[in-house]
Amino acid sequence: MSERGMSKRERGLTELERGMSKRERGLTELDPAYVDDLVRRALAEDLAGGVDVTSTATVPADQTAVGDLVARADGVVAGLPVAAAVFAAVDPRVVVEPAVRDGDRVTRGDVLATVTGPTRSLLTAERTALNLLCHLSGVATATARWVDAVAGSGAAIRDTRKTTPGLRALEKYAVRRGGGQNHRMSLSDAALVKDNHVLAAGGVGKAFALVRAAYPDLPVEVECDSVAQVGEAVAAGADLVLLDTMTPAELAGSVAITRPAGVRTEASGGLTLDRAAAVAATGVDYISVGALTHSAPILDIALDLRES
Repeated sequence: MSERGMSKRERGLTELERGMSKRERGLTELDPAYVDDLVRRALAEDLAGGVDVTSTATVPADQTAVGDLVARADGVVAGLPVAAAVFAAVDPRVVVEPAVRDGDRVTRGDVLATVTGPTRSLLTAERTALNLLCHLSGVATATARWVDAVAGSGAAIRDTRKTTPGLRALEKYAVRRGGGQNHRMSLSDAALVKDNHVLAAGGVGKAFALVRAAYPDLPVEVECDSVAQVGEAVAAGADLVLLDTMTPAELAGSVAITRPAGVRTEASGGLTLDRAAAVAATGVDYISVGALTHSAPILDIALDLRES
């Protein structure tokens, strides 16, 4: 589609991604239709069929303003295209000029973007834009802390499906901007044989065989909570083994079994940031952290209008 046929929101998303390499755009591109739908639902929730009564009462209709989106803490930015889409949805006259890009590290006081337009529109869009931007930047910031903690080890940080309903694509986008990698996006992307599947099927090997037979072209990961189970999963032909809530010694023992067989490993369960380096040192390929999306605190960001 040419830019001429795009909406202002779609053009905003394209422009904000334009500074990235082709590879980065391929990894991080946001679906404009998904963002547009999410933004419209968020604004509808905030306005509840009415208007911003405070701004309508206190701000002249013809007044315009300039404001800055400012970081109140150090972190990693994610969600600027989404915030831009919020302002555009409220009023297409609003101009958003980004000063940084998603994935950039910022410090307290940095201006992330400047917005210009009717004052009422800026104030109406403010909370919805900030809710999304602060949350996604919080996810990216949390991810970056984990990535930094295992730097040089060869282990990659991955997310899980423990995401906010309706926000999975955005939250996983934010993980990528923080330097992490995505696990499966949905239940249909790949198979993950967990303890309940093993129980239902009658064993690790049988569960794996059933999944492989039904979906021969999909990767199959098997969850194991003991070193003995790891051996069984490797023998069955697992592509990846999830090592659930294991000690560093158990993780290292599991890697000793999987690595010669060319099977990758993923540590998961009960992990904390202060233990990340020790877990990575065991030789696992991935460390999956549900807290990246289900427990990340926001990155504090504010909209500061400039004085006339």
